[in-house]
Amino acid sequence: MDQDLLEEYIQTGNSAELNALLKANPKLAGIQTSLKVSPLMLCCYYKQPELSEIILRHVESITFFEASALGKKDIVDEALIENSDLVHNFSDDGFTPLGLASYFGNEDVARLLLLKEADPNVSSRNGYKVYPIHSAVAANYDMIAKMLIEAGADVNVVQMSGATPLHSAAQNGNIELIIVLLEAGANVNALTEDGKTAADKA
Repeated sequence: MDQDLLEEYIQTGNSAELNALLKANPKLAGIQTSLKVSPLMLCCYYKQPELSEIILRHVESITFFEASALGKKDIVDEALIENSDLVHNFSDDGFTPLGLASYFGNEDVARLLLLKEADPNVSSRNGYKVYPIHSAVAANYDMIAKMLIEAGADVNVVQMSGATPLHSAAQNGNIELIIVLLEAGANVNALTEDGKTAADKA
C-alpha cells in the first residue's frame, strides 16, 4: 500500500505527501518500484527534481546510475576513480550512464563520461535500442548532442521504431539540431518502420 502511494505521489508531483510518507517510513526511499527502477530514478523519468531532493534526504547513498541521471558529477567521478569499468555498464532498466546523462540533460556528467572513454555508439539493452544521441536530441539538449557528435557518435543510428536522431529533431522542430545533424552526415531519406522520413515528421 505504501509503495503504491509512493509511486502515485512521484507520478503526480505531490511533494508534501511524499515527504510525509517518507518521514513515516524512510525505508521506502530505497525500495525498487513496480516499474523496476528506484524511487530516485522514477523521479527522473517523471521530471520531478523537487521530489528527487526529498528522497535524497532519506537515502544513505545513491548508485552510479542514479548519480548519472541526477547530474551528481562528483559522485560519478569518485565512482569511476574506484572502478573505471562502470562507464561501460548498464543500469537495471538497460541504459548506459552516458545515455542517462544525455537524456536528463546533465552536460557536465556527459562530458566527464566521454573523457572517461564512454562509447557514444552503444545503445540501451532493453528492447528500445536507444543511443545517447537519440536521448539528447529527443530531449532537445543541443549542447550534449553536439558533444556526442564531436566524440564520434553516429548520426544515423536507428532506435526501435526505426527513428534516427534527425527524425526526432524534425519532430521537435529543432532547426539548430537539424542543421548540426545534416552537417554531420544525417541521412534525409532514412525511413521509420512506418515509412516516414524526417521531413514527414516535421
